[in-house]
Amino acid sequence: MTMENPTISHDPDTSAFLTQVDGVQARLDYCRIGDTIAITHTGVPREIGGRGIAAALVKAAFDYARQAGLKVRPDCSYAAAWLARHPQYADLAASPQGA
Repeated sequence: MTMENPTISHDPDTSAFLTQVDGVQARLDYCRIGDTIAITHTGVPREIGGRGIAAALVKAAFDYARQAGLKVRPDCSYAAAWLARHPQYADLAASPQGA
């Protein structure tokens, strides 16, 4: 089952993108490092999993980076896999941590 357009908010104070589905919160955490955001974790609780929520969170982070003129370092394995499936965002990719 996929979800269509969950409402996602950006909270720069906590460096997170957030959404709430069926009363349960999902989030993407990142760190800002100069002109790069490093996606460190994408968390979707099991009870709301399988609906495309993680993908929507990662897309929101990449869209934010594009709008803000930033690069994205996908340190989170889910974000890295998402980027591999969405080559239209490859121009935003920064080197992975330790590379």
